[in-house]
Amino acid sequence: MDFERVMREVGRFFDREGFSYAVIGAFALHAYGLTRTTGDVDFVTEFPAQQNLIPFLEALGYETLHVSSGYSNHLHRDPALGRLDFVYVSGETSRLLFGSAQKLLLSEDLSLPVPRAEHLAAMKIQAMKNDPKRTFQEMADILFLMHLPGIDKMEIRDYFEKQGLMDKYNEIQRILETP
Repeated sequence: MDFERVMREVGRFFDREGFSYAVIGAFALHAYGLTRTTGDVDFVTEFPAQQNLIPFLEALGYETLHVSSGYSNHLHRDPALGRLDFVYVSGETSRLLFGSAQKLLLSEDLSLPVPRAEHLAAMKIQAMKNDPKRTFQEMADILFLMHLPGIDKMEIRDYFEKQGLMDKYNEIQRILETP
């Protein structure tokens, strides 16, 4: 997949249409220093963007695999354009997430908005709750994020508590406290 090409194209769409957005998933983690293999590009954007985004992607040749109020997934037959996943947010979540996102370097010459590390952790906690099969990968990513300088560990703890996953938070705490 030509990740940089795809991220530029989607970023231009959001900028042209005036919707807030950020890169999430593996590329956001990469911006914070954790590089891992991925086969797709993940974005978060405002819920109203969905109405314009899906026709835009379909005009580019993407097949829409799934659409709900909170998510959509798209796949292109051309492997260079690959798979795109979108998370849609609104209200206070949107205001907090996009109000604190900052442009970070994703590749040698591409910078796009990325959420705060704490907000990435919150999305990973939500993903874990929604799909327990993802627990091991999400926990590893959260553990990495919690090692970042200046991270607000209490904010992340609160996200675990809100999702009823304090046992997972306690697991991470035990690891963090091990010399």
